[in-house]
Amino acid sequence: MKLNLFNKPNVQEEKIIPQLTLEDVLAPSEMEANFNNLRIAGRFFRTYFVSDYPRFVELNWLEPLISFDHSLLISMFIYPSESSGVLDELKRKVAEMEATIQTDFERGRAMDPVVEVALEDARALQDQLVRGVERFFQFSLYVTIPSSSKEELHNTSKLVESTLASLSMSAKPTTLQMEDGFLSSLPLGQDLLNLTHNMDTTSLATTFPFASSELTANEGIMYGINEHNDSLILFDRFSLENANSVIFAKAGAGKSYFVKLEALRSLMFGTEIIIIDPEQEYLPLSQAVGGEYIDFSASSPIKINPFDLPTELSSGENELGRKILSLTAFLKIVLGSFNAQEAAILDRSLKQTYQLKGITDDPKTQLNPLASPPLMEDLYKVLIGMEEPAAMELAARLERFIKGSLSGIFSAQSNIDIKNSFTVFSVRNLPDQLRPLAIHMILDFVWTKIRGTLKKRLMIVDEAWYLMRNPDSAEFLVDLAKRARKYYLGLTTVTQDIEDFLATERGKEIISNSSIQVLLKQAPVSIDLLAEVFNLSEGEQRLLLSEGIGQGLFFAGNTHVAMRVVASPQEHQLITTNPQELLARQNV
Repeated sequence: MKLNLFNKPNVQEEKIIPQLTLEDVLAPSEMEANFNNLRIAGRFFRTYFVSDYPRFVELNWLEPLISFDHSLLISMFIYPSESSGVLDELKRKVAEMEATIQTDFERGRAMDPVVEVALEDARALQDQLVRGVERFFQFSLYVTIPSSSKEELHNTSKLVESTLASLSMSAKPTTLQMEDGFLSSLPLGQDLLNLTHNMDTTSLATTFPFASSELTANEGIMYGINEHNDSLILFDRFSLENANSVIFAKAGAGKSYFVKLEALRSLMFGTEIIIIDPEQEYLPLSQAVGGEYIDFSASSPIKINPFDLPTELSSGENELGRKILSLTAFLKIVLGSFNAQEAAILDRSLKQTYQLKGITDDPKTQLNPLASPPLMEDLYKVLIGMEEPAAMELAARLERFIKGSLSGIFSAQSNIDIKNSFTVFSVRNLPDQLRPLAIHMILDFVWTKIRGTLKKRLMIVDEAWYLMRNPDSAEFLVDLAKRARKYYLGLTTVTQDIEDFLATERGKEIISNSSIQVLLKQAPVSIDLLAEVFNLSEGEQRLLLSEGIGQGLFFAGNTHVAMRVVASPQEHQLITTNPQELLARQNV
């Protein structure tokens, strides 16, 4: 068989295409390792290892490092150790330190306090290991700083060193081992440095700063997003021991936005909403949900009689004595302080004023539909009729509300009823000196009405500092917070004037009787007072000072989380008070 060497077969050459591996895809285009930093694709990295630790620590003591205001790569490595080997080593160390102290004593030298403390700790750890209370571990902590420039890397490194130094920790860069340090701080589970420190179980447990609380329930409304783990904060405030809440924030931090969002979502679940609105912020929301917006002012046809009694009472319940007490507190705000004689005359005159209308201590007379409650003018006439100097003095102080420039505000029969599921009382058109009086009277009127029928309700008192300035109105608000639970009522107090609210014990009582507390962005002058009242950590204080609008801390019972308020576009249109957005909407 002959082979034709001139006729080559038509064979196409196969092209060999190199196959990329995962490492090829993930690998940077270039890397440069220096003594004190690592440059990878235009970014700079420096790794620190922690060599010294404080003697005493508290839970979450590494929080300042975790909450550091710069991106950090932090890795921890934990190696369990055999107790038998640790006990032998401890025994040897104890013997060495005892010998050192004995030698110093025999030579007349002062004992080294460092050796004394170390011996004390070693003996305590030895005892706990023998008893099985503690176990022994080796612990490594590495921190890598990523930066976009050498200057930023240098500045951030100084801040990290200062932060660790404030925790009594010594951080040292992994000089000449930057590549190994960088790889050890990646989530690869590789400790290429193996720079460990001895720790027992209790000490090791305090190094875990990653535990985050959750407030996700099967019922309730959504308050916001948990910034620790991006879970939803779903909560029913009526599931706690009381449904009261307090909200503190500086002006423009989003407190009204948060309150309106809660009111809107609670309304959708059948909760009746009652709001005291000092600045007419709730008018658009009230109109959108078909609510009743009551503009309370001297020229308004809407009137409220502070002498009203509940329309529905339990059998045998005497409301007159309770009403006289609340009226006395209200009249102290209207007329000023009383001496003992004036207080006795006022009490007697109030009782006589009701008697003239056929209302006595007998509960049957209080339920008589034909007996209308008295007016402020009736009290004025009773005081005039007493003809006593103290009574005449009280009548003179009351006269401007009957015949003077303030007549008609507090001396007319009530012509409103709370039947709408969303009711707003506005006091914007009242002078500033009358707002505390009006808010107190409206709250007392609402409280009188709602105690007649048991229903799930929220009462929102915006700018509550108006009431906290006066001891009697503050006392009334505290009493309301304490008794609201019995009538299925949740009281929400909102304020931006934190100093006025917390200046007295009454403000702290309201906080202690509120199962929910919300702290949004704060001013530096207020943070120390809040930190003392709410026992805030340094990290939480920094968070409240640096957070944006609608961000803060949400406390519910024994749990609290960092929260971000989130609203849908439709909700945002109803509740926003941003002047730029409102003006742009008007110009469309």
